[in-house]
Amino acid sequence: MAKTYCLGLDFGTNTARALIVDPANGREVATAVAPYPSGEAGIILDRKDPNVARQNPGDWLTAMTRCTRAAVKAAKAVDRGFDPAKIIGIGVDATGSTPLPVDAQGVPLAEDKRFRKNVNALAWLWKDHTSFEEAAQITRLAAEQHPEYLAKCGGTYSSEWFWAKALHCLRVAPQVMAAAAAWVEQSDFIPAVLTGNSDPATWKRNVCAAGHKAMYHADWSLPAAEFLATIDEQLADVRRNKTFDRAWPASERAGGLSAAWAKALGGLREGTPVAVGAIDAHLGAVGSGVKPGSLAKILGTSSCDMMIHPNTEPLPDIPGLCGIVDGSIVPGYFGLEAGQSAVGDIFNWFVNQFDRGNKSHATLSAQAARLKPGESGLLALDWNNGNRTVLVDPRLTGVLIGQTLHTTRAEVYRALVEGSAFGARIIMERFEEYGVKVNEVINCGGIAEKNPFVMQIYADAAGRPMKASRSSQTCALGSCIFGAVVAGKAAGGYDSVEDAQTKMCGLKAKTYKPDPTRRAAYDELFRLYRQVHDAFGTRSTACQFNVMKDLLAIRDRVRGIA
Repeated sequence: MAKTYCLGLDFGTNTARALIVDPANGREVATAVAPYPSGEAGIILDRKDPNVARQNPGDWLTAMTRCTRAAVKAAKAVDRGFDPAKIIGIGVDATGSTPLPVDAQGVPLAEDKRFRKNVNALAWLWKDHTSFEEAAQITRLAAEQHPEYLAKCGGTYSSEWFWAKALHCLRVAPQVMAAAAAWVEQSDFIPAVLTGNSDPATWKRNVCAAGHKAMYHADWSLPAAEFLATIDEQLADVRRNKTFDRAWPASERAGGLSAAWAKALGGLREGTPVAVGAIDAHLGAVGSGVKPGSLAKILGTSSCDMMIHPNTEPLPDIPGLCGIVDGSIVPGYFGLEAGQSAVGDIFNWFVNQFDRGNKSHATLSAQAARLKPGESGLLALDWNNGNRTVLVDPRLTGVLIGQTLHTTRAEVYRALVEGSAFGARIIMERFEEYGVKVNEVINCGGIAEKNPFVMQIYADAAGRPMKASRSSQTCALGSCIFGAVVAGKAAGGYDSVEDAQTKMCGLKAKTYKPDPTRRAAYDELFRLYRQVHDAFGTRSTACQFNVMKDLLAIRDRVRGIA
């Protein structure tokens, strides 16, 4: 069979990435990245309101064009047989929930002259937390009237999600929502643009974003307009007139690549199948090779923890998860999503704000690695951007306990890493508490690639081996896999995700194994972490006066002065 290729388009928080892969073996032929030009690293902020995080939808198309053309050029340079016309399928992933208002032709309202200076007409990035009051209201009324809506998304509706943002937009910018023909996810907008579909009413909405972020379920579709009317009658109008009734998995075709975009992206073939979109982290799990028993941990600015479970087997509702959705990761399986709202963002914050002389993760990691568990006497809660799982509360903030006049930067850095690792352990234990066994942990993303110190801490603190995906760009690889699936076996792709994963995915040789000599210390520290986690994050009335004294006792024992 003639040589074929797949294209994966990965829209992250700050950049867009294009990856060209050989579907026969997963060989990554070429890749390129392009930043979003607006705002700060692609994010439009508000100095007065730290909860605001928006994006210019035009940036996505600019970056997509640049990175895809660059990847095509690079592929031609390294592979003599490469021709962009040989790309048989395109997959798309994007952040979520990142909704935006569009007009009746599918054009973002941000491009409308009436709204060019209105931040609410922009895309509402996943990390925008302005809708926390609306999320609380949705949670309260859903718990009273339709608890089944919440049961599939962990029991709490988040300010990061679809309906909370729609409701907040209605309240702060009613003129924007009134002008919108549809309220759509980024991961639905991009495939529609690529396929030249200018009618939002006919766009294939993806079940990944719909199920995890918009309370979509096959039993009831989206939440009933009658329920949403008890929150706000205008929100019911959004449901009736600006959303959808059906959602599809990424294994379905959104359509064929338009002639205009085939040319703009560097000479691809018109009509090339474009897959229905999905959220980046979920396709990162696919690119890691996720299977039942695997926890795919996508480590970046935040973390997403993904598992799958056969949809033919019973599965209880799991409190604190960001959703249990049939087909959201791999067709035929429930997709389970958890995560932490900040990981790399916390480490970067500390380096940028408190270690300006060096601004080096490598330096701090080397210094922190020389410390023993508990030696610093510090304990951190990793909530600098709120808590996604299991508390689902964006209004929580970071905590650092145990500082003295002798505390060093390296000690704080290590405590922040350990706090993040303990947060990851909370998630793993929540999965297993409800019968979803974690047999292996596969880490993906920049931290897994670049920081062995962090990975070793994760292994030690969780007491589990930490594997790493072979690919350094698993989200884009997951998109490539779905590009191969919508192309189909007859065209040089695959007829199932599992078949594609067998050939296109793999693991690195290096596995970070937990150090048994550190297990007791980390179990003791984790006990304190859970205590503080529950004290600050729940309505517990128990006093936690022992924590500081226990941390000092651990510190002195480790230092040999007890």
